[in-house]
Amino acid sequence: MGKQWEERKVSLGGAIIAGVVALVFGAFVGANWTKFAPNFLPYLGVRTTTSHDWSELNEVYDALLENYDGELDQDLIIEGAKKGLVAAVGDVYTEYMTADEAKEYEAALHGEIGSGIGIEMALREGYVRVLRTLPDNPARKAGVKAGDIIYKINGEEVYAEGTDDISNKLRGAEGTNVELTVVRDGEEKTFKMTREPINNVSAYVDYSGDTAIITVTRFDNDTGAIVQKMVKDEFGSKGVKKVILDLRGNGGGYVSAAKDLLSLWIDGDSVLEQKGNNANDDTTYANRGQATLADIPTVVLVNGTTASASEIVAGALKDYDKATILGEKTFGKGVVQTLVDLSDNTLLKVTTARWYTPKGTSINGEGITPDVEVKLTYEDSNHGRDPQLDAAKKL
Repeated sequence: MGKQWEERKVSLGGAIIAGVVALVFGAFVGANWTKFAPNFLPYLGVRTTTSHDWSELNEVYDALLENYDGELDQDLIIEGAKKGLVAAVGDVYTEYMTADEAKEYEAALHGEIGSGIGIEMALREGYVRVLRTLPDNPARKAGVKAGDIIYKINGEEVYAEGTDDISNKLRGAEGTNVELTVVRDGEEKTFKMTREPINNVSAYVDYSGDTAIITVTRFDNDTGAIVQKMVKDEFGSKGVKKVILDLRGNGGGYVSAAKDLLSLWIDGDSVLEQKGNNANDDTTYANRGQATLADIPTVVLVNGTTASASEIVAGALKDYDKATILGEKTFGKGVVQTLVDLSDNTLLKVTTARWYTPKGTSINGEGITPDVEVKLTYEDSNHGRDPQLDAAKKL
């Protein structure tokens, strides 16, 4: 009985001491909760909020309410305030999206762009120009060419609008008609087309003798798996001895897909380092046991619209001497965005870190300079010439 009581006494004493410590600690944390909460709650999966003085915004709204000659739509004003708040950060990659914009963004990220005419465009030399037309789609069939300036849609001038607005006007229900007017060599050309579902695969392969030409147009969730399957199922029977990886015009996508693609050449080593002020430093490693192309001569084609995840691939292959980079300097997007779901299906795309190649090189704003520089002009594209691909085949 004596021993049992002694053990219980020790246990009770420990409980009393622990209780006092917990009480003191709890009182201290409670008194300083606003200071500790932002650092503590994320570990519990709780999103923290901060309190700010928005009186100046209220002042502006009150002044509008009192003086504006018309009715105010409070919902539109709130959406505008959200966009302005995020835009004021001054980062072109950080963006607030309404529910409709978020839905369109997610669809485009997965290649679900509905029906349209099948062109890729971007702002070039002050105008929105056609970068390329997609195979087996209305624009290419009609004669739209790379370099064309988009001037009018259905007779309405759109040359001063952004790519998103122009894309929205070109898309529409399957089977409906659209009239596109472009400017080419100073002359207007008008094309009448019928919208079709866009054939927009993220990766495909062609063969030229014993050379496999893998084209990756974007990094969707399953892009890496698609290419891995092509390599596994076809390369042996095709007798592939060389690979050309075409990343021209690839604006990026999921980092995980870039990692899966790189795992065909790099076995388990680091392919990407991320560093950010508000996030833990992180290193991404290639998968192990999948590097079936590690010893296959490889050329990577890049240009000025090769960006983000596609630059991760080109940078890692260059650092490990797994490929020759050929073409033109890449875009230079060396930052990582995180998608944050907000209320009412809205979305925040926010820059959370900068990324570095395995050798610690930052390409943000600089791009990747190719080992072999070869230009590709609009005239080359429009006449079916591809000097970059031709040069890659000769290496």
